[in-house]
Amino acid sequence: MEILLSVGLGVGLAAACGFRVFLPFLVMGVAARAGALDLSEDFEWMTGTPALLAFGTAAILEIGAYYIPWLDNLLDVAAMPAAVTAGIAVAAANIETASPLLDWALAAVAGGGAAAGVQTGTTLLRGASTMMTAGIGNPVVSTGEAGAAAGLSLLAVTLPVLALAAVLLLVAIVSARLLRRRVLRARQADS
Repeated sequence: MEILLSVGLGVGLAAACGFRVFLPFLVMGVAARAGALDLSEDFEWMTGTPALLAFGTAAILEIGAYYIPWLDNLLDVAAMPAAVTAGIAVAAANIETASPLLDWALAAVAGGGAAAGVQTGTTLLRGASTMMTAGIGNPVVSTGEAGAAAGLSLLAVTLPVLALAAVLLLVAIVSARLLRRRVLRARQADS
């Protein structure tokens, strides 16, 4: 059961990195500092005042930058590798099994994969919003993403198994939509 909780926590925070890269680090650091979360020994530095100030500043700047009309789409380009890397890091900080090799493998595959899946979905959503509203609707998307990052981060810290279920559902929805798009394009090409 402990492994399931640590995987749920790691994957939940990793998926939240797909919405906003720095907010899950801030939530994780504050929760660990408050004693609500135990980070692996290599990541205890995240609870220090300098790290929390850096995460807080980065989170505020990132959230604010997504409200600037042309910058939000530019950030989506840089966000994919950043989200995947962040997803792996937060997952590695929390996933603990009997084997360090398994910890890092799960962090890379599950954490990085969850972050990539969510980031893909947000990029597609922002692209659709930009095309349909000429970018006027993007602040609404940005607000939803920031809220989802905060909500999923808090859910992962408080109810990790539920967060894991939410992530699996979210990744399934994004995958189904991408598959549906691909099938529709293939049908159109055949016609």
